[in-house]
Amino acid sequence: MTHLENAADRLNRTVKIALDTGEASSIEEAERIFAGYRLQIVVGADIAQKAVSQAALLTAVNCAARTLLGGVTVVGAAGTLRVMLPPFANVEHAVAGLGGRLVEDINPETPTLVIGDVDEAQLGILAIRVTFAEWCGGVVPVASHVRLAETGAFTPAGVLAGALGVSEIFQRLRDGMPMACRRAIGLDLWRPERDWLRCEAAATLDRLPSAAWLVGIGNLGQAYLWTLGLLPYGSQGVELVLQDVDVLAPSNLSTSLLTTQGCLGLRKTRAMADWAETRGFKTVIIERSFSADFRVGSREPPVALIGVDNALARQSIEEVGFERVIEAGLGGGPQDFLGIDLHTFPASKPACEVWRETAASEIDIGQPAYKAVLERSKDRCGTVRLAGRTIGAPFVGAAAASLVIAELVRLTLGGARYEMMSCHLRDLQGRFVVGGDPWPAFNPGSIRMAA
Repeated sequence: MTHLENAADRLNRTVKIALDTGEASSIEEAERIFAGYRLQIVVGADIAQKAVSQAALLTAVNCAARTLLGGVTVVGAAGTLRVMLPPFANVEHAVAGLGGRLVEDINPETPTLVIGDVDEAQLGILAIRVTFAEWCGGVVPVASHVRLAETGAFTPAGVLAGALGVSEIFQRLRDGMPMACRRAIGLDLWRPERDWLRCEAAATLDRLPSAAWLVGIGNLGQAYLWTLGLLPYGSQGVELVLQDVDVLAPSNLSTSLLTTQGCLGLRKTRAMADWAETRGFKTVIIERSFSADFRVGSREPPVALIGVDNALARQSIEEVGFERVIEAGLGGGPQDFLGIDLHTFPASKPACEVWRETAASEIDIGQPAYKAVLERSKDRCGTVRLAGRTIGAPFVGAAAASLVIAELVRLTLGGARYEMMSCHLRDLQGRFVVGGDPWPAFNPGSIRMAA
């Protein structure tokens, strides 16, 4: 492996924003910029009783520790875990294990995410609150005094809220969105076209999916696993097929919620199977590229969750025998990395037509950092590879996963189906939601939710 290939595999995919915008003239300078970004999470004592609040906290810590290189401090985290997340024994252990630093005092100078009942008088000017109820989740400015009932067991609403909290503070620190942290932003995951702050009626969560086939175990696939793992399965094991061919590289630490230093160099399928089985899930791994030349067996999971960025693979997702397919894609450039698209199949337009355009865009190496790399190395191919790495942020993958897993649970409960959703974390008000015809009669498999 050449020096530039090694640099490409080690590059923090969020830090890469500063390279692609021309803001930084070297990787080291970009890392120094991101080392100035930090987050404080202030937690109320009531978090010890609420699984959804814990899902928000743990998702926020997990995302922010990989993105805001100045660090994540957490005030007030304590109590028994209401979600199953081995090997962590309690909330404090989980926060520390995911990269948060437990502290006793609030710093009013640090951007703050609030979860639960806290004394707002101690907070600084820049403070936003996680709030949720049933299938709805998001964040609001603390000063607005808006707060939902914060009831229910649908943990993906907490995943969404935690991800949006990190997203809002990240956008504010980057000066890319003046309204970030000054607005209410969230989604109703039961009916995404509705106003989430109204928190209208949704189905009672009493059953969960019993099986799924995950294609691609990178940023999105690991976010799917994380979100599934936080659902209230108890000791019951969902059956998963995990399909991927890649090995975990250091760059995955910056985007993928379940990648740790200890699993670098392992096959993604094997590392994630270990995580899932520790959680109590049952797994089968497939280490071959996804294509149309195999068939899903009658005893294998009939629902696929797709998390690949390969258009050719996406064209084939209806060709192998899945009964239902839910797939998401993320934007990649410095302006588009906050974008999320979701499709379900079968649909009015087949996947082979949705993903017909497969031409790769030309890689731009005109920014100062890439010019400097090319000048030093004289290696154009290596420079193009470095520049061609996509920008990614774990909080975008987590937000996308909340949509995908909500779609899967709605399928299990017989709820509304959405053929397509397109949204951008810069402005969720501008989301585009297309409802699909009701699914034909189909039993995807379900198990009772743990009490």
